Amino acid sequence: MKHPVGGMLECLAPGVHCPILGAMLGYVIQRLLQAALVMLAMSALVFAGVYAIGNPIDVLISPDATQDIRAEAIRRYGLDLPLWQQYLAFLGRLLRGDFGQSFVFGMPVLDLILSRLPATLELALAAVLIGTLLGVPLGIHAGYRPDSALSRAIMAVSVLGFSVPTFWVGLILILTFAVNLDWLPAGDRGPTLEVFGVGWSFLTLEGLSFLLLPALNLSLFKLAMMIRLSRAGTREAMLTDTVKFARAAGLSDLTILRRHVLRLISIPIVTVFGLELGSTLAFAVVTETIFSWPGVGKLIIDSITSLDRPVMVAYLVLVAFLFVTINLVVDLSYALLDPRLRRGGAAA
Repeated sequence: MKHPVGGMLECLAPGVHCPILGAMLGYVIQRLLQAALVMLAMSALVFAGVYAIGNPIDVLISPDATQDIRAEAIRRYGLDLPLWQQYLAFLGRLLRGDFGQSFVFGMPVLDLILSRLPATLELALAAVLIGTLLGVPLGIHAGYRPDSALSRAIMAVSVLGFSVPTFWVGLILILTFAVNLDWLPAGDRGPTLEVFGVGWSFLTLEGLSFLLLPALNLSLFKLAMMIRLSRAGTREAMLTDTVKFARAAGLSDLTILRRHVLRLISIPIVTVFGLELGSTLAFAVVTETIFSWPGVGKLIIDSITSLDRPVMVAYLVLVAFLFVTINLVVDLSYALLDPRLRRGGAAA
């Protein structure tokens, strides 16, 4: 049978018909169309939901303002139009990459979100990496040696990670390491080092100390999930013929875990890693609020308080776009991890 990579390379020759590329292109186009429909439906639901709640004019102008001033503000922000006209205007701006102006900050919403995004991205990446780099080895050990005392302790930690509320853990971390021991700062982002015009905390030692507590707090749920996922995958992989033959051949435990078990459980781990990265970026609100981390999560809390509708709508639309993109990337990455999927694509 011809290797799929070799077949793909032959498809690059001019005048050669390639069913593999055709099938992949059709799959990608189908997924992109599905993503566009999801985004359209999501934008309509978000716009209708946000714009049906409260009246930002009550927050933006003084209660003592005259009716003329109030009417002028309503007209200036386009709030006098029917909801469907406001949505069509929003959709037209959205297609041009314009999310509108913030009512409170008086600047383009996209610029405002992008200015806060590096802080949230740094925090989310740190949390997911901590959860994955610790959770996967611990889960594999718990699945490979399920009856050991260490495995029972690991599973007990995973139960706590699922059960204990994030805000409570954050307060305990601040009370222990910032107040009582005075080892780490309690909040804010600390000093940053700019790379290509973007400041990053982890590039400085002091900034890293500011990052550690919120990243640890945000990673506990991810850690528990990775432990349980890796343990279940390892227990299942131990029953496969591949692992049985490897053990019969006299391979060491480390070699079996690294070459066979880890490869067999890699697809669900990558799936969860991608989805958890997206959810962490989108829902780091509690951690950012507790630790005063100046990211997008804290921005959306402030925007809800002040009824800054353009910021709320833009945030939710970008979150939906983030999840749609991550799902597409994860699906396409399956073929790179599982040779069976590549053979299936070639056969198609």
